[in-house]
Amino acid sequence: MIELSNITKRYDGASTPVVDGINMSVGAGEICVLLGPSGCGKTTTLKMINRLVQPTSGKIFLEGKDTDEFDVVELRRRIGYVIQQIGLFPNMTVEENICVVPQLLGWDKAKARRRAAELLDIVALDPAIYLSRYPKDLSGGQAQRVGVARALATDPAVMLMDEPFGAIDPINRELIQDEFLRIQKQVRKTIVFVSHDIDEAVKMADKIAIFRGGHIEQFDSPDNILARPASPFVAGFVGADRALKRLRLVRARDAVSASGCAVRVGESGARARAVMAEYGVDQIALVDATDRLQGYFTAAQLHTLDGLLTPAEALPVEGAANCGDDLRAVVSSMFASGTSRLPTIDDDGRFVGYIEQAHIVELLRVPAGEPA
Repeated sequence: MIELSNITKRYDGASTPVVDGINMSVGAGEICVLLGPSGCGKTTTLKMINRLVQPTSGKIFLEGKDTDEFDVVELRRRIGYVIQQIGLFPNMTVEENICVVPQLLGWDKAKARRRAAELLDIVALDPAIYLSRYPKDLSGGQAQRVGVARALATDPAVMLMDEPFGAIDPINRELIQDEFLRIQKQVRKTIVFVSHDIDEAVKMADKIAIFRGGHIEQFDSPDNILARPASPFVAGFVGADRALKRLRLVRARDAVSASGCAVRVGESGARARAVMAEYGVDQIALVDATDRLQGYFTAAQLHTLDGLLTPAEALPVEGAANCGDDLRAVVSSMFASGTSRLPTIDDDGRFVGYIEQAHIVELLRVPAGEPA
């Protein structure tokens, strides 16, 4: 969808280029985060994609077409753009802000208004409440959502975002990031996203480009950057806790094992002991006929239970993992409950297996002989 080929930007009179020899490809529907310290060239690179900054040399292609072949106004109207300061027009309502570009493109007023209402629904703002409000009446998070809606107004294939969540407090930033990822699952845009926050990049990105001094030190998946940093600079930038950061990238469903380590309501204590012995564990899940988790038994309990097992006799499950949780949340639950294994359920409450600390360690371990 987007390709940068040997892009360089040098300002008149400068001894060194701001951006030097950037090569990068972003596939359709991917989020690519440009990451690095201040002054490293990431924002300049972003702005060259829609020609807010003109490259000194090199080529940028949008869906295979050289962006130099586009009329610059047409190009910018084809690309959604979201900045940290949001840039809503204070004298316009939310509806009018969202309708600016559609009306510039000749949409009739009724079509533009329908699009504005549809987009507020997508960003989880009630159109009946927010279409008529002015920017001064919005919280920072609400204004940011309106900024995203405005960027989506003409359904562009590509969006550029320059630290869009940087001005939001940490609690709301996490919520807005989650909301944005939910929206992305619906709209599947190709997004290039400038950030200075490695945690944000790991959470949001399909690919990360780490910049240093105007060039790219590493362009890779978040997992490869964390597991196999290409240079000491990258390793230092992503942090000594990079193995812990990788916990965010793995879902509980990918770490589940011992899916057969369960006993059904009405089965015997002897059956439960046999299953526990097979798996070499000291507890076992109790499930009903539809596999929904009803509790668990410990080995100590089962020594005194020879009859048929019932939920009334089982211990309640506290802190079961959900298949969609990331391993950071799972490990946090393990630490809070003082256990090394958690039963895991799907969205319908059905037992799917256990997550064990030892298995998490194995998943995150870089194989011997590879750089870490």
